Amino acid sequence: MRRAESLKRRILGAFLLFGFVSSVFFAVIFAVAVEGIEVHLVDNRLSAAAAWAVPRQAAGLGVDMPAGLRFHRNADIPAPLRGLEDGVHKVDVEDTRLHVLAGHDALGRWVVVDHESDYDKIEVVVYSMYALSFGGFLLFAAVLGRFLGKRVANPVRALADSVGAERQPLELTERPDELGVLARALETHTRELRAVLDRERYFTGDVSHELRSPLTVIMGAAEILMDPAHPAAVRAPAERIYRAAREAAECVTVLLMLARAPELKAQPLVAVDDIASEEVERYRHLVEHKPVAMRYLECEGFTVQAPRELCAAAIGNLVRNACQYTEQGEVAVTVARGRVVVEDTGPGLPPAVQATLGQGGAVRSTGSSGTGLGLALARRICDYLHAGFEYEARPGGGSRFTITFPSSAASPAATPALAV
Repeated sequence: MRRAESLKRRILGAFLLFGFVSSVFFAVIFAVAVEGIEVHLVDNRLSAAAAWAVPRQAAGLGVDMPAGLRFHRNADIPAPLRGLEDGVHKVDVEDTRLHVLAGHDALGRWVVVDHESDYDKIEVVVYSMYALSFGGFLLFAAVLGRFLGKRVANPVRALADSVGAERQPLELTERPDELGVLARALETHTRELRAVLDRERYFTGDVSHELRSPLTVIMGAAEILMDPAHPAAVRAPAERIYRAAREAAECVTVLLMLARAPELKAQPLVAVDDIASEEVERYRHLVEHKPVAMRYLECEGFTVQAPRELCAAAIGNLVRNACQYTEQGEVAVTVARGRVVVEDTGPGLPPAVQATLGQGGAVRSTGSSGTGLGLALARRICDYLHAGFEYEARPGGGSRFTITFPSSAASPAATPALAV
Protein backbone atom coordinates (compact mmCIF):
# COMPACT_ATOMS: atom_id res chain seq x y z
CA MET A 1 0.00 0.00 0.00
CA ARG A 2 1.41 3.36 -0.96
CA ARG A 3 1.89 5.94 1.79
CA ALA A 4 -0.55 8.37 0.14
CA GLU A 5 -3.25 5.67 0.26
CA SER A 6 -2.53 4.43 3.79
CA LEU A 7 -5.64 4.10 5.93
CA LYS A 8 -3.68 5.12 9.02
CA ARG A 9 -2.48 8.29 7.31
CA ARG A 10 -6.02 9.12 6.23
CA ILE A 11 -7.36 8.69 9.76
CA LEU A 12 -4.50 10.78 11.16
CA GLY A 13 -5.14 13.49 8.56
CA ALA A 14 -8.85 13.47 9.33
CA PHE A 15 -8.21 13.94 13.05
CA LEU A 16 -5.70 16.72 12.41
CA LEU A 17 -8.11 18.48 10.08
CA PHE A 18 -10.90 18.11 12.62
CA GLY A 19 -8.66 19.49 15.37
CA PHE A 20 -7.54 22.43 13.25
CA VAL A 21 -11.05 23.39 12.10
CA SER A 22 -12.43 23.00 15.62
CA SER A 23 -9.63 25.11 17.07
CA VAL A 24 -10.16 27.87 14.51
CA PHE A 25 -13.91 27.83 15.16
CA PHE A 26 -13.47 28.12 18.91
CA ALA A 27 -10.74 30.74 18.39
CA VAL A 28 -13.20 32.98 16.58
CA ILE A 29 -15.80 32.53 19.31
CA PHE A 30 -13.15 33.08 21.97
CA ALA A 31 -11.88 36.30 20.34
CA VAL A 32 -15.41 37.67 20.09
CA ALA A 33 -16.00 36.84 23.75
CA VAL A 34 -12.73 38.46 24.86
CA GLU A 35 -13.45 41.64 22.93
CA GLY A 36 -16.98 41.72 24.36
CA ILE A 37 -15.64 41.40 27.86
CA GLU A 38 -13.22 44.23 27.16
CA VAL A 39 -16.06 46.48 26.04
CA HIS A 40 -18.05 45.59 29.13
CA LEU A 41 -15.22 45.96 31.66
CA VAL A 42 -13.20 48.86 30.23
CA ASP A 43 -15.26 50.86 27.77
CA ASN A 44 -18.43 50.85 29.88
CA ARG A 45 -16.42 51.80 32.97
CA LEU A 46 -14.95 54.81 31.12
CA SER A 47 -18.38 55.82 29.81
CA ALA A 48 -19.90 55.68 33.31
CA ALA A 49 -17.06 57.74 34.74
CA ALA A 50 -17.42 60.34 31.97
CA ALA A 51 -21.21 60.57 32.48
CA TRP A 52 -20.59 61.36 36.15
CA ALA A 53 -17.57 63.69 35.81
CA VAL A 54 -18.47 65.90 32.81
CA PRO A 55 -21.59 67.61 34.28
CA ARG A 56 -19.94 68.04 37.71
CA GLN A 57 -16.88 69.68 36.22
CA ALA A 58 -19.10 71.92 34.02
CA ALA A 59 -21.03 73.00 37.15
CA GLY A 60 -17.79 73.92 38.92
CA LEU A 61 -18.01 71.06 41.37
CA GLY A 62 -15.08 68.91 42.37
CA VAL A 63 -14.41 65.81 40.36
CA ASP A 64 -13.05 63.03 42.54
CA MET A 65 -12.53 60.10 40.17
CA PRO A 66 -12.30 56.49 41.32
CA ALA A 67 -8.86 55.00 41.79
CA GLY A 68 -6.96 54.62 38.55
CA LEU A 69 -9.13 57.10 36.58
CA ARG A 70 -8.30 60.69 35.67
CA PHE A 71 -10.44 63.42 34.11
CA HIS A 72 -8.81 66.18 32.00
CA ARG A 73 -10.31 69.09 30.04
CA ASN A 74 -8.84 71.46 27.43
CA ALA A 75 -5.37 72.68 28.38
CA ASP A 76 -5.18 70.15 31.21
CA ILE A 77 -5.23 67.30 28.70
CA PRO A 78 -1.74 65.69 28.43
CA ALA A 79 0.00 66.31 25.10
CA PRO A 80 -0.01 62.64 23.94
CA LEU A 81 -3.80 62.55 24.40
CA ARG A 82 -4.68 65.74 22.54
CA GLY A 83 -6.30 65.56 19.15
CA LEU A 84 -8.04 62.24 19.76
CA GLU A 85 -11.37 61.78 18.08
CA ASP A 86 -14.46 61.11 20.13
CA GLY A 87 -14.58 57.54 21.35
CA VAL A 88 -12.48 54.94 23.17
CA HIS A 89 -8.80 54.69 22.28
CA LYS A 90 -5.78 52.66 23.32
CA VAL A 91 -2.73 54.91 23.61
CA ASP A 92 0.81 53.77 24.44
CA VAL A 93 2.69 56.33 26.53
CA GLU A 94 6.24 55.14 27.06
CA ASP A 95 5.79 51.60 28.46
CA THR A 96 2.20 52.09 29.63
CA ARG A 97 -0.95 51.19 27.70
CA LEU A 98 -3.75 53.69 28.49
CA HIS A 99 -7.44 53.34 27.79
CA VAL A 100 -8.80 56.77 26.90
CA LEU A 101 -12.37 57.95 26.34
CA ALA A 102 -12.36 61.27 24.43
CA GLY A 103 -15.29 63.64 23.91
CA HIS A 104 -16.33 67.28 23.77
CA ASP A 105 -19.12 69.61 24.96
CA ALA A 106 -19.85 73.34 25.05
CA LEU A 107 -16.87 73.98 27.31
CA GLY A 108 -14.39 72.21 25.02
CA ARG A 109 -12.75 68.78 24.78
CA TRP A 110 -12.28 66.36 27.64
CA VAL A 111 -10.77 62.91 28.21
CA VAL A 112 -11.17 60.20 30.81
CA VAL A 113 -8.00 58.16 31.26
CA ASP A 114 -7.68 54.71 32.83
CA HIS A 115 -4.11 54.50 34.21
CA GLU A 116 -4.32 51.23 36.05
CA SER A 117 -6.29 48.90 33.74
CA ASP A 118 -4.47 45.58 33.45
CA TYR A 119 -6.95 44.09 31.02
CA ASP A 120 -4.40 44.11 28.20
CA LYS A 121 -2.04 42.01 30.32
CA ILE A 122 -4.86 39.66 31.12
CA GLU A 123 -5.75 39.55 27.43
CA VAL A 124 -2.16 38.61 26.51
CA VAL A 125 -2.14 35.87 29.12
CA VAL A 126 -5.50 34.55 27.94
CA TYR A 127 -4.45 34.49 24.28
CA SER A 128 -1.16 32.83 25.20
CA MET A 129 -3.01 30.14 27.10
CA TYR A 130 -5.31 29.63 24.16
CA ALA A 131 -2.33 29.32 21.81
CA LEU A 132 -0.89 26.63 24.05
CA SER A 133 -4.29 24.95 24.16
CA PHE A 134 -4.47 25.11 20.37
CA GLY A 135 -1.11 23.39 20.00
CA GLY A 136 -1.98 20.85 22.67
CA PHE A 137 -5.30 20.09 21.04
CA LEU A 138 -3.60 19.48 17.68
CA LEU A 139 -1.02 17.26 19.36
CA PHE A 140 -3.78 15.33 21.12
CA ALA A 141 -5.66 14.95 17.80
CA ALA A 142 -2.48 13.64 16.15
CA VAL A 143 -1.81 11.13 18.94
CA LEU A 144 -5.43 10.01 19.05
CA GLY A 145 -5.61 9.76 15.25
CA ARG A 146 -2.42 7.70 15.13
CA PHE A 147 -3.66 5.44 17.91
CA LEU A 148 -7.06 4.87 16.30
CA GLY A 149 -5.43 4.49 12.89
CA LYS A 150 -3.35 1.63 14.22
CA ARG A 151 -6.36 0.12 15.98
CA VAL A 152 -8.32 0.20 12.72
CA ALA A 153 -5.60 -0.50 10.14
CA ASN A 154 -3.65 -3.23 11.95
CA PRO A 155 -6.60 -5.68 12.08
CA VAL A 156 -7.35 -4.94 8.43
CA ARG A 157 -3.71 -5.58 7.53
CA ALA A 158 -3.76 -8.77 9.58
CA LEU A 159 -6.89 -9.85 7.72
CA ALA A 160 -5.25 -9.09 4.36
CA ASP A 161 -2.09 -11.00 5.36
CA SER A 162 -4.12 -13.99 6.47
CA VAL A 163 -6.04 -14.02 3.18
CA GLY A 164 -2.81 -13.65 1.18
CA ALA A 165 -1.20 -16.48 3.16
CA GLU A 166 -4.30 -18.65 2.59
CA ARG A 167 -4.87 -19.23 6.28
CA GLN A 168 -8.00 -18.63 8.29
CA PRO A 169 -7.89 -15.52 10.54
CA LEU A 170 -9.52 -17.25 13.50
CA GLU A 171 -8.81 -14.41 15.94
CA LEU A 172 -10.57 -11.98 13.59
CA THR A 173 -13.59 -14.14 12.79
CA GLU A 174 -14.47 -14.17 16.48
CA ARG A 175 -14.72 -10.39 16.70
CA PRO A 176 -18.29 -9.08 17.16
CA ASP A 177 -17.71 -5.87 15.20
CA GLU A 178 -17.86 -5.10 11.48
CA LEU A 179 -14.31 -6.39 10.97
CA GLY A 180 -15.41 -9.75 12.32
CA VAL A 181 -18.32 -9.77 9.86
CA LEU A 182 -15.89 -9.04 7.02
CA ALA A 183 -13.46 -11.72 8.20
CA ARG A 184 -16.24 -14.32 8.38
CA ALA A 185 -17.50 -13.36 4.92
CA LEU A 186 -13.98 -13.64 3.48
CA GLU A 187 -13.46 -16.97 5.21
CA THR A 188 -16.70 -18.33 3.76
CA HIS A 189 -15.89 -17.03 0.29
CA THR A 190 -12.33 -18.40 0.45
CA ARG A 191 -13.61 -21.79 1.53
CA GLU A 192 -16.04 -21.88 -1.40
CA LEU A 193 -13.30 -20.85 -3.83
CA ARG A 194 -10.98 -23.55 -2.51
CA ALA A 195 -13.71 -26.12 -3.01
CA VAL A 196 -14.28 -24.97 -6.59
CA LEU A 197 -10.55 -24.96 -7.36
CA ASP A 198 -10.13 -28.41 -5.87
CA ARG A 199 -12.98 -29.74 -7.99
CA GLU A 200 -11.49 -28.17 -11.13
CA ARG A 201 -8.03 -29.53 -10.34
CA TYR A 202 -9.35 -33.02 -9.73
CA PHE A 203 -11.48 -32.80 -12.87
CA THR A 204 -8.53 -31.66 -14.99
CA GLY A 205 -6.32 -34.41 -13.65
CA ASP A 206 -8.98 -37.09 -14.11
CA VAL A 207 -9.88 -35.97 -17.62
CA SER A 208 -6.25 -35.79 -18.72
CA HIS A 209 -5.61 -39.23 -17.28
CA GLU A 210 -8.71 -40.74 -18.87
CA LEU A 211 -7.95 -39.19 -22.27
CA ARG A 212 -4.32 -40.22 -22.44
CA SER A 213 -5.07 -43.95 -22.56
CA PRO A 214 -7.54 -43.91 -25.49
CA LEU A 215 -5.40 -41.39 -27.37
CA THR A 216 -2.40 -43.65 -26.95
CA VAL A 217 -4.43 -46.59 -28.26
CA ILE A 218 -5.62 -44.52 -31.24
CA MET A 219 -2.08 -43.39 -32.06
CA GLY A 220 -0.77 -46.96 -31.78
CA ALA A 221 -3.47 -48.29 -34.08
CA ALA A 222 -2.87 -45.46 -36.54
CA GLU A 223 0.87 -46.23 -36.61
CA ILE A 224 0.09 -49.82 -37.51
CA LEU A 225 -2.14 -48.69 -40.36
CA MET A 226 0.58 -46.29 -41.54
CA ASP A 227 2.89 -49.20 -42.28
CA PRO A 228 4.06 -49.14 -45.94
CA ALA A 229 2.66 -52.65 -46.33
CA HIS A 230 -0.85 -51.20 -46.31
CA PRO A 231 -2.29 -49.58 -49.42
CA ALA A 232 -2.20 -45.78 -49.80
CA ALA A 233 -5.96 -45.60 -49.36
CA VAL A 234 -5.48 -46.89 -45.81
CA ARG A 235 -2.29 -45.01 -44.95
CA ALA A 236 -3.65 -41.54 -45.80
CA PRO A 237 -6.62 -41.69 -43.35
CA ALA A 238 -4.35 -43.35 -40.79
CA GLU A 239 -1.93 -40.44 -41.01
CA ARG A 240 -4.76 -37.98 -40.47
CA ILE A 241 -5.99 -40.00 -37.48
CA TYR A 242 -2.50 -40.16 -36.02
CA ARG A 243 -1.93 -36.44 -36.51
CA ALA A 244 -5.28 -35.53 -34.92
CA ALA A 245 -4.69 -37.88 -31.97
CA ARG A 246 -1.20 -36.47 -31.43
CA GLU A 247 -2.54 -32.90 -31.47
CA ALA A 248 -5.27 -33.89 -29.01
CA ALA A 249 -2.68 -35.45 -26.69
CA GLU A 250 -0.55 -32.33 -26.89
CA CYS A 251 -3.61 -30.17 -26.18
CA VAL A 252 -4.41 -32.28 -23.11
CA THR A 253 -0.84 -31.80 -21.89
CA VAL A 254 -1.03 -28.04 -22.43
CA LEU A 255 -4.38 -27.71 -20.66
CA LEU A 256 -3.09 -29.75 -17.74
CA MET A 257 -0.07 -27.45 -17.43
CA LEU A 258 -2.25 -24.35 -17.57
CA ALA A 259 -4.39 -25.72 -14.74
CA ARG A 260 -1.35 -25.76 -12.43
CA ALA A 261 0.38 -22.83 -10.75
CA PRO A 262 3.20 -21.45 -12.92
CA GLU A 263 6.70 -22.37 -11.73
CA LEU A 264 8.73 -20.88 -14.56
CA LYS A 265 11.95 -20.45 -12.60
CA ALA A 266 12.24 -24.22 -12.23
CA GLN A 267 11.88 -24.81 -15.99
CA PRO A 268 14.88 -25.45 -18.27
CA LEU A 269 15.87 -23.05 -21.04
CA VAL A 270 14.30 -23.73 -24.43
CA ALA A 271 15.29 -22.22 -27.78
CA VAL A 272 12.30 -20.31 -29.13
CA ASP A 273 13.82 -20.13 -32.63
CA ASP A 274 14.04 -23.95 -32.79
CA ILE A 275 10.43 -24.26 -31.63
CA ALA A 276 9.22 -21.72 -34.20
CA SER A 277 11.05 -23.42 -37.07
CA GLU A 278 9.63 -26.81 -36.05
CA GLU A 279 6.09 -25.43 -35.93
CA VAL A 280 6.55 -23.86 -39.38
CA GLU A 281 7.64 -27.20 -40.83
CA ARG A 282 4.90 -29.00 -38.97
CA TYR A 283 2.12 -26.98 -40.60
CA ARG A 284 3.74 -26.38 -43.96
CA HIS A 285 1.59 -29.12 -45.48
CA LEU A 286 -1.51 -26.93 -44.90
CA VAL A 287 -0.37 -24.51 -47.64
CA GLU A 288 1.21 -26.98 -50.07
CA HIS A 289 -1.83 -26.95 -52.37
CA LYS A 290 -2.51 -23.20 -52.06
CA PRO A 291 -0.88 -20.22 -53.74
CA VAL A 292 0.62 -19.32 -50.35
CA ALA A 293 4.32 -18.87 -49.60
CA MET A 294 5.48 -20.11 -46.20
CA ARG A 295 8.43 -18.08 -44.90
CA TYR A 296 10.45 -18.38 -41.73
CA LEU A 297 12.84 -15.54 -40.86
CA GLU A 298 15.16 -15.73 -37.88
CA CYS A 299 16.73 -12.37 -37.13
CA GLU A 300 18.10 -13.28 -33.72
CA GLY A 301 17.40 -16.47 -31.83
CA PHE A 302 16.84 -16.51 -28.10
CA THR A 303 15.96 -18.84 -25.26
CA VAL A 304 13.36 -18.60 -22.51
CA GLN A 305 12.83 -20.37 -19.23
CA ALA A 306 9.45 -22.00 -19.81
CA PRO A 307 7.84 -25.36 -20.62
CA ARG A 308 8.61 -26.31 -24.21
CA GLU A 309 5.10 -27.66 -24.74
CA LEU A 310 3.51 -24.31 -23.89
CA CYS A 311 5.82 -22.32 -26.16
CA ALA A 312 5.16 -24.76 -29.01
CA ALA A 313 1.39 -24.61 -28.43
CA ALA A 314 1.28 -20.80 -28.42
CA ILE A 315 3.36 -20.40 -31.59
CA GLY A 316 1.86 -23.45 -33.27
CA ASN A 317 -1.74 -22.28 -32.81
CA LEU A 318 -0.94 -18.96 -34.47
CA VAL A 319 0.89 -20.64 -37.35
CA ARG A 320 -1.87 -23.23 -37.87
CA ASN A 321 -4.61 -20.59 -37.92
CA ALA A 322 -2.65 -18.48 -40.37
CA CYS A 323 -2.09 -21.45 -42.68
CA GLN A 324 -5.66 -22.69 -42.52
CA TYR A 325 -7.37 -19.39 -43.30
CA THR A 326 -4.94 -17.79 -45.72
CA GLU A 327 -6.03 -18.63 -49.28
CA GLN A 328 -3.34 -16.70 -51.13
CA GLY A 329 -0.32 -14.57 -50.43
CA GLU A 330 2.05 -15.62 -47.67
CA VAL A 331 2.45 -16.68 -44.07
CA ALA A 332 5.59 -15.30 -42.42
CA VAL A 333 7.03 -16.22 -39.04
CA THR A 334 9.76 -13.92 -37.71
CA VAL A 335 11.89 -14.56 -34.64
CA ALA A 336 13.65 -11.50 -33.25
CA ARG A 337 15.16 -10.72 -29.87
CA GLY A 338 12.52 -11.55 -27.28
CA ARG A 339 9.55 -11.80 -29.65
CA VAL A 340 7.87 -13.97 -32.28
CA VAL A 341 5.77 -12.40 -35.03
CA VAL A 342 3.28 -14.39 -37.13
CA GLU A 343 1.87 -12.58 -40.18
CA ASP A 344 -0.57 -13.69 -42.86
CA THR A 345 -2.45 -12.22 -45.80
CA GLY A 346 -5.76 -13.75 -44.80
CA PRO A 347 -9.08 -11.97 -44.15
CA GLY A 348 -7.96 -10.63 -40.77
CA LEU A 349 -10.11 -10.15 -37.69
CA PRO A 350 -13.25 -7.97 -37.60
CA PRO A 351 -13.41 -5.25 -34.90
CA ALA A 352 -15.89 -7.19 -32.76
CA VAL A 353 -13.58 -10.19 -32.65
CA GLN A 354 -10.60 -7.99 -31.87
CA ALA A 355 -12.45 -6.58 -28.86
CA THR A 356 -13.37 -10.09 -27.68
CA LEU A 357 -9.77 -11.24 -28.09
CA GLY A 358 -8.56 -8.27 -26.05
CA GLN A 359 -10.81 -9.39 -23.17
CA GLY A 360 -9.27 -12.83 -23.19
CA GLY A 361 -12.45 -14.68 -24.10
CA ALA A 362 -12.99 -17.37 -26.71
CA VAL A 363 -13.05 -15.89 -30.19
CA ARG A 364 -15.50 -16.94 -32.88
CA SER A 365 -14.92 -15.74 -36.37
CA THR A 366 -14.62 -16.94 -39.94
CA GLY A 367 -11.37 -15.01 -40.41
CA SER A 368 -7.88 -15.94 -39.43
CA SER A 369 -8.98 -17.26 -36.08
CA GLY A 370 -11.39 -20.02 -37.13
CA THR A 371 -13.40 -21.13 -34.10
CA GLY A 372 -11.22 -18.95 -31.92
CA LEU A 373 -10.01 -21.75 -29.63
CA GLY A 374 -6.49 -21.49 -31.04
CA LEU A 375 -6.20 -17.76 -30.42
CA ALA A 376 -7.84 -17.97 -27.00
CA LEU A 377 -5.48 -20.78 -26.01
CA ALA A 378 -2.46 -18.88 -27.33
CA ARG A 379 -3.46 -15.82 -25.32
CA ARG A 380 -4.00 -17.90 -22.19
CA ILE A 381 -0.57 -19.49 -22.61
CA CYS A 382 1.01 -16.04 -22.98
CA ASP A 383 -0.69 -14.90 -19.78
CA TYR A 384 0.64 -18.02 -18.05
CA LEU A 385 4.19 -17.28 -19.30
CA HIS A 386 3.87 -13.55 -18.46
CA ALA A 387 4.40 -12.83 -22.14
CA GLY A 388 2.72 -10.11 -24.18
CA PHE A 389 0.11 -11.03 -26.79
CA GLU A 390 -0.77 -8.36 -29.35
CA TYR A 391 -2.80 -8.25 -32.54
CA GLU A 392 -2.74 -5.63 -35.26
CA ALA A 393 -4.06 -5.45 -38.79
CA ARG A 394 -1.31 -6.06 -41.33
CA PRO A 395 -0.78 -3.25 -43.86
CA GLY A 396 -2.30 -4.41 -47.13
CA GLY A 397 -4.67 -6.88 -45.43
CA GLY A 398 -4.24 -9.77 -43.08
CA SER A 399 -3.22 -10.20 -39.47
CA ARG A 400 -0.08 -9.75 -37.43
CA PHE A 401 0.25 -11.48 -34.05
CA THR A 402 3.20 -10.72 -31.78
CA ILE A 403 4.29 -12.71 -28.75
CA THR A 404 6.71 -10.70 -26.60
CA PHE A 405 8.56 -12.57 -23.89
CA PRO A 406 9.67 -10.64 -20.79
CA SER A 407 13.27 -9.44 -20.89
CA SER A 408 14.02 -11.23 -17.62
CA ALA A 409 13.06 -14.58 -19.21
CA ALA A 410 14.55 -14.12 -22.69
CA SER A 411 18.26 -14.43 -23.44
CA PRO A 412 20.08 -14.53 -26.80
CA ALA A 413 20.80 -17.89 -28.33
CA ALA A 414 24.35 -18.99 -28.98
CA THR A 415 24.29 -18.98 -32.81
CA PRO A 416 21.49 -17.08 -34.53
CA ALA A 417 20.86 -18.08 -38.14
CA LEU A 418 18.76 -17.06 -41.12
CA ALA A 419 16.33 -19.42 -42.80
CA VAL A 420 13.65 -18.97 -45.41
